[in-house]
Amino acid sequence: MREYCLPNTGTEARTPEHSTRGSTMAARKPRGLSRTGVVLAALIALTAAAGCGSDSDEPAKASSPPGERPSKTDSPSRPKPKPSVSAADGRDITACADGNCEIAVSEPVKIPFKGPRGQATLSVTEVGPNAVAYTVKSGNGQSKGSASGPGQGCITVLRSNGSGNSCGGLGGAGRPSPQPDAVVIQAATGEDGTAVLQLVSDR
Repeated sequence: MREYCLPNTGTEARTPEHSTRGSTMAARKPRGLSRTGVVLAALIALTAAAGCGSDSDEPAKASSPPGERPSKTDSPSRPKPKPSVSAADGRDITACADGNCEIAVSEPVKIPFKGPRGQATLSVTEVGPNAVAYTVKSGNGQSKGSASGPGQGCITVLRSNGSGNSCGGLGGAGRPSPQPDAVVIQAATGEDGTAVLQLVSDR
């Protein structure tokens, strides 16, 4: 291979090339700076977006999807309502053993007591808002009473030779009067589903 030498004209041949490269680099620098500026702007925007959160320490609450309602936790079972009316012996059915008591009941219950002919039983078969029903058993006989409505009730007079019932409005009747050789039973309805029972004997 032959080599040819160009005559030296006194002008550097690299000048145009150097100038061209310089201008190319100069032209490329703005493009590189432009890309860097775009990246920096994106980073700043992301940083600003990250810093826009709440300063609260409370955790964020997840929102329910549209059309769905958050499920409610099952409420604990409520205890049975206790009688709200006052009675001298509360709910103590044993207080009626001697045939004298005043108790409040809010559910069916059997109450043993001493009757004119020995052991007897007062069974409350139904009790609710302004309603009460019961059965009295003594020996081979029995008597039933039921009442419904505000201020209503029944009175049963249990004797050694039988019994008698009367039901209707009691109004403001208090404790029934005792009768000779008998047990008087009074049952009064209650607005909240609590009935008041009174047993009165001459003993």
